[in-house]
Amino acid sequence: MTHKEMIEKVLNNIDKVIIGKRDISELSVTALLAGGHVLLEDVPGVGKTMMVKALARSIGADFKRIQFTPDLLPSDVLGVSIYNPKEMEFEFRPGPIMGNIVLADEINRTSPKTQSALLEGMEESSVTIDGETMRIPQPFFVMATQNPIEYEGTYPLPEAQLDRFLFKLKMGYPTKGEEIEVLSRAEKRVPIDNLETVISLQDLIDLQVVVKEVNVDDTIKGYIVECASQTRNNPYVYLGVSPRGSLALMKACQAYALIKGRTYVTPDDVQYLSPFVFGHRMILQPEAKYEGISTIEIVERILTKVRVPVDKVQIR
Repeated sequence: MTHKEMIEKVLNNIDKVIIGKRDISELSVTALLAGGHVLLEDVPGVGKTMMVKALARSIGADFKRIQFTPDLLPSDVLGVSIYNPKEMEFEFRPGPIMGNIVLADEINRTSPKTQSALLEGMEESSVTIDGETMRIPQPFFVMATQNPIEYEGTYPLPEAQLDRFLFKLKMGYPTKGEEIEVLSRAEKRVPIDNLETVISLQDLIDLQVVVKEVNVDDTIKGYIVECASQTRNNPYVYLGVSPRGSLALMKACQAYALIKGRTYVTPDDVQYLSPFVFGHRMILQPEAKYEGISTIEIVERILTKVRVPVDKVQIR
């Protein structure tokens, strides 16, 4: 079975549960293959939680869910050391972050102190507790959700936390036909209950290794850097995309190219993924907000201005 066929099996499996959101499924798998994480922002009831559950079951991953609330503590996420009087020593009891796929549900409902508990894990795949650093089982993937409508009792994610997410995505409502299909499939059974594992965790780890071998020509790297640089010099942007954002876009393009069955990145990959990678990494000037200009619009404008490298794309 080829790499593309394995990925296709995962996507087709997710389609059995999530209807009409193939693009979101592809982007979620892209982030997983690239070793990144996803922030899903949308109203309740559109399938955010079901998406990550379907992905976890498709690869046979250890799935953990954290329901973020205002009273949640960092130890509720990371774990805690408890004294065992029988053994006369402390025992570490791991928290839900010690899983392969972690759903951080309604992440903006908890305090920044608890939100920051995820920072080390999402960046370095490790956690430090009582001065001891422990590795998180691999693969490790966080999909966080937040409701953009309700602001009362929420804590906006700080820039450092947003920067840890490879993509920020929106599910959107289904069409009428898709919603009827949802009802039909759930009429007699819950589709997620019958979902089977289609590839193993080791298969996924092998795919993550292959992603790193996808060729990125120097012209493509220059294109990515130029797009990022334009965000730093835009009059509507107060804080532009950092080099970490450029690196994130390159890794995302490598993973997306593999999903499409290619061993090389094209300018089209960069153009398609840039809004999802760059949009949440920018802070706008007040004038942009007054004029109703979003970060996605600014990225799209930049893409129309930066010269596309069509002269030479090396294929290996």
